[in-house]
Formats: sequence, structure tokens, C-alpha cells
Amino acid sequence: MSRYRRYDGGDPLAPPVDIAEALDAIGEDVMAGYSPERAMQEFLRRGGQDQAGLDDLARRVAERRRELLQRHHLDGTLQEVRELLEKAVLEERKQLARDAMMDDGDRAFREMRLQNLPDSPAAAVTELGDYDWQSREAQEAFEQIKDLLGRELLDQRFAGMKQALENATDEDRQAISEMLADLNDLLEKHAAAADTPQDFEEFMAKHGQHFPENPQNVDELIDAMAQRSAAAQRMLNSMSPEQRRELMELSAQAFGSPQLMEQLGRLDENLMSLRPGEDWDGAEQFGGGEGQATGLGLGDGTGVLQDLADLDALADQLAQSYGGARLDDVDLDKLARQLGNEAAVDARKLQELEKALRESGAMERGFDGELRLTPKAMRQLGKALLRDVAQRMSGRQGQRDLRQAGAAGDLSGATRPWEFGDTEPWDLPRTMLNGVLRRAGEPGGPLLSIDDVEVAETEARTQAAVALCVDTSFSMAMDGRWVPMKQTALALHTLIGSRFRGDSLELIGFGRHAQTMRIEELTALDARWAKGTNLHHALLLANRHFRKHPNAQPVLLIVTDGEPTSHLESSGEVAFSYPPHPMTIALAVRELDNARRLGAQTTFFRLGEDPGLARFVESMARRVDGSVIAPEAGDLGAAVVGSYLGSRGGGAGGPGGSGPGTYGDWFGSRGFWVG
Repeated sequence: MSRYRRYDGGDPLAPPVDIAEALDAIGEDVMAGYSPERAMQEFLRRGGQDQAGLDDLARRVAERRRELLQRHHLDGTLQEVRELLEKAVLEERKQLARDAMMDDGDRAFREMRLQNLPDSPAAAVTELGDYDWQSREAQEAFEQIKDLLGRELLDQRFAGMKQALENATDEDRQAISEMLADLNDLLEKHAAAADTPQDFEEFMAKHGQHFPENPQNVDELIDAMAQRSAAAQRMLNSMSPEQRRELMELSAQAFGSPQLMEQLGRLDENLMSLRPGEDWDGAEQFGGGEGQATGLGLGDGTGVLQDLADLDALADQLAQSYGGARLDDVDLDKLARQLGNEAAVDARKLQELEKALRESGAMERGFDGELRLTPKAMRQLGKALLRDVAQRMSGRQGQRDLRQAGAAGDLSGATRPWEFGDTEPWDLPRTMLNGVLRRAGEPGGPLLSIDDVEVAETEARTQAAVALCVDTSFSMAMDGRWVPMKQTALALHTLIGSRFRGDSLELIGFGRHAQTMRIEELTALDARWAKGTNLHHALLLANRHFRKHPNAQPVLLIVTDGEPTSHLESSGEVAFSYPPHPMTIALAVRELDNARRLGAQTTFFRLGEDPGLARFVESMARRVDGSVIAPEAGDLGAAVVGSYLGSRGGGAGGPGGSGPGTYGDWFGSRGFWVG
């Protein structure tokens, strides 16, 4: 027989998770100094544009917990007992007033006994335990107290028992007593490792209707029972001493049977010994007061304490703050029960997103066990940055990108047969014509053969040796230029790697000393707080790169926000001085002159408004017939890429050899396509 339930998996036609937004955010955080693992967790915590994050779910869990505590108070059972007791006493007084046949002395004694009942409900119930009720309604109300207490005590341990035993017969109560005895026997047998699977099966066949959790073995039965029993204990711990004392005294009246309390006490002892790891000692501070909140009976209160425990578990799962945490740890069923199906759907999407990120090939673990972005992820991130650069340069955001072959020079109008390694565009009319002519002489052959392909010839284009020198001193991080610097390097690296493969790019970071870096090293570089801007060392490395490529056009791009304050001694040691020492300036100037003699086209990108830096950079640029661009940090990528493209077009020192702002005009006139 098929069983159906309401679908709770979200929109079945929703598109699969898109990791592009996540990778962009993760890449930016990695550039800011986060590890890829932390960057991924931060994105999952924040969520995306149309995706709730862990923080939002955790906030809703906290709000739900606060609501439960503020909306309830714990004297619901005591309040019901008071109301039934007041009803019994009132009905009895009415009956005494109506009963004309009763002896006056007996009536006076009864009225005095009712008048002098203790204020404590438990003491009053005990006092009236042997009272000979004259009113049938009063006696029924008093018997309801015992019935209520019995059902509440059972509901604490077995959810739904309060309703199930309403209007129960003596046979029903006897069946419950028998179930408790059998349950305790099974638990004690299990504790002694003397039980068998058949014992459990026989117990469930006889009493299974009392266990809606449908446990499949004795351990699942114990888990379910212990969790609720511990919640019942936490509820008692949360009560005031007076409330606990009243309930303990009233419990002896449950069903009028002391055996019930004995069986329940035995059950609690068995569960505590079998599951000592449950929270038996905790307590909660309920904020509701009389008239402001709903009173909870023992069973309902235990349910609320279980809800609070579920919410605490969900809060831990959503915090992901323990070792080896994964979003698969989040209990979606608990989340749906506490916050609704929509919250469970949001969490499931986050689980799918985390799984997609880990399985997409975007991240991998290195030999040191640390998670890092793969080259595939770096390429994807670089393309996204390059698209942003293209928009900034073109000034035509939202318009369609123009396609222009970037792997070769301008088209010459001639064609030639394709050869292995060619990257020029196909000439489709010539290629199709070749195929038609060949098939005319070879009927039945393929529509196209590799020999039919012709490519468009392009004008010769010189190769470039590009040295991008980026300042990695502490001021770059302090003034918020660290991430734009890395984004710039990645965008230029992606452009050269995808559109100008013949060019050779050297990435050089210079702080107190300089070093060449792979793009993965630079993007993962933590902020360096050591003082020093060693332009001299950076230029030494740049000139070494130019000499390695004697047939390429040298292009020198320098990004800095400070004057040189350190240089490399002949011994290899670094000398630092602030204000800048004349020797530091002289050595930097000497290497810049060497770059000019090698034919380098030089562009300085000055960040910040320091007048001393401005004077230094302007004088250095004039010395080598270079250019100075002073972009905002957010426009740095567009400035560097534009200057590089300008040098590829043959202009000295950047786009048209001009100052800030003209790279966008150059770009707009030429067109550019990012694949």
C-alpha cells in the first residue's frame, strides 16, 4: 500500500544551485585574507541575493526560543487543580445549602471543614481525600483532579497520553500500569545485557500504540523515552520550589494509585542510568506571568522543553562552530517542525550549495591539508573580475559586449589553410566552399574535413613581456587597497592568459623586500604589516624578467601608495629608512633607467593623495617618458588593464600616452570581448 504525505521539498521546478555568486564572494574574501574554508563558511552564513543564510536561520531559531519562553508559564497543571478544587467546593456548598434534611450540626461541621481548607492546593486535596461528598457534581470535579494528575504525569513521559486517557476506564488504567511494568522489565533486562530482539518485538506488539515515534529497536526506544523524560526533569527544575513541592505532593493523588508514582520513579531511574548523557540537570527561565502567557500542563510543558532542546541543537548545528562541521549535520525535520517547511527548504538549498562548492572542483586540499581555490576557480573568478573591468572601462554598462579577436592582430583580409596551433578565426565562407568543392569530386564524403578549414590571416603582432609590480606594504592593507590590488592582478592575469597568450606576465609584490609570485600565491597573500616599500628590489626583478624575453616588448606597470623606503644592499640585506634615504631613491632611479634602456613602456598607478608620493611619481615618470594614472581603488583594475591594452596598441606609456581617465575612451573606441 502506498502512503502519501504533503510535499515539503520546495519548488520542484526550481533551477539547480548556482555557485557563481558564491565563488565570486568566496574569491573576494580569500583576497581579503580569509582561508577558502572560512570564506565558504562566511558566504553560507550570509547567504546570497535570493538565498537565506545560516545567520538568518539562526536568528529565527533564537526568536522562536525566546517566544516559547515568554509565551508560557509552568503552573498550568496547578491552575487546573485550583479551578477543579474551587468547583468542587462551590458545588458542595450549594448542595449543603439546598439539603434541608441534613442535621444542622453535620452541615455546620462540613461547612467549617470546607471553610478552613489550606491555601496549598496539594494540602487541600489531601485534606479532602476522605471527605464524604454530598454533591455528585462536586465529587466528579474532585475525582477529575486525580484523573488529571495521572494523565499529566503519564503525558510527561508519553506524548499524547493526556488526551488518550481522557474518560479512561479502570481497565484502561490497568493496561497502562501493565505497560509500565513491562517497560521497566525490558529496560532492566537491557541494562543487564540479557535482552533479545524478540523481547523488544513482543513488547512493541503488545504496547506499540503508546509509542508514536515507532522505534525499530530497544536503543531507539530508550533514546526517545530518555529525551522526553529528561525534558520532564528540566521542566521540574525550571519551576519554583513552591511549585515543585505542590506537584510532588499532588502526584501521590494521581489516579488514586501510589503504584503509578512507583512505576514512573522506577522508569526515570532506569532511563537515567541507561542515558546519563542526557541533560537531566538543566533548567529554563520562563518569562511569562499570570495574564500574560499560557499556563503549561506537565505534558505540554515537557513538550515545550523538548522544543527548546531541539532549538538548542539546531542553534549548535547552524553555528557550525565545532570541528568537522558540515551543513549535512542540520536536522531538516527538526527545523521544519520548529520553523516551518520554508526554513527547511532554505537549509536544504544551503546544503546543496555547500556540496556543489566542494564537488565542483573549485576548491581542493593541498599537501598541508588546507583548502584552497583551484586554478579552475581562479579562472572563473578572473573572468568575473575582467567583465567588471570591461564595464568600468567601456562606460556602457548593460550593453552587449563587442567581440574582437584578441589572440592576434587586425584582420588582413586574406585567408590561408588552418595549421595546428592556429588561434585565428575561421573564414566560414571559404571553409564551406572548400567542403562543397571536395564533395563534388568525392560523393558521399563528410560535409567538412579538417583540410577544408581556412582561417583569416591577421597582421603580425609583437609579443609583450609584462611586469606588474604591486605594493604589498602595510599601508595598502591599512587604507583598504589590499583587495583591489589583488583583483587587479587577477584580472590582468586572466586577460593575458585567455586573450594574449603570447605575452609573458610576471607578478611582483614589493613590501620590505620584493618577490615574484604565482597568481595563486598573490591572491591568497595575507596582509603584511612590516614597514617598507622596496621599489628598488621590485625593479631588479622586473628587469630580470625583461632580459629573459629579449624579443618581446617590455611593459612595466607599477602600483604603489608610498615612496620607496627600503632598498636591497649588495650583501642581500634590506635597508629601511623613513623618511626615504637618498640612497634608496638613487637605487630605485638607477633600476628605472635600466628598464628604460631595455625599452620598457612604464606606467605608474598612484594610490592615495600623499603630496610627496605625487611629486616622486611624476618626476620618475618624466624621467623615463612614462605615464601616471591616479585612479580610485575601485577603478584600479580598469586603469591597469587599460594601460596594458594601450601598450599592446603601440602607444607609449599607456593608452595614448595620456593621463588618468583616457584608458576608458581608448577601450570604448576599440571594443573588447571577455569570453
